[in-house]
Amino acid sequence: MAGGWAKDGAVQDQIDASVEDAVARAKNSMYQGESAEYCEECDAAIPERRRIAVPGVKLCIKCQVLMEKENKVEALFNRRGSKDSQLR
Repeated sequence: MAGGWAKDGAVQDQIDASVEDAVARAKNSMYQGESAEYCEECDAAIPERRRIAVPGVKLCIKCQVLMEKENKVEALFNRRGSKDSQLR
């Protein structure tokens, strides 16, 4: 049940859009291709077990953690919300 100017199913549409965005971000961050033997950032050797577990890996664990901290997405609320839902 939608109220105000929002159409029926607007809340579900917002949820679906948020999920689709999260899936797209996850797919874009997936590795592809052959794993590197040495880290692209620091030239440290990447352990064979990591190369097998994460196909296409290009960074050592230390550099991977640093990169993920820099690229962390903060989503505290749904930015796709309709104006009507934001006014409540």
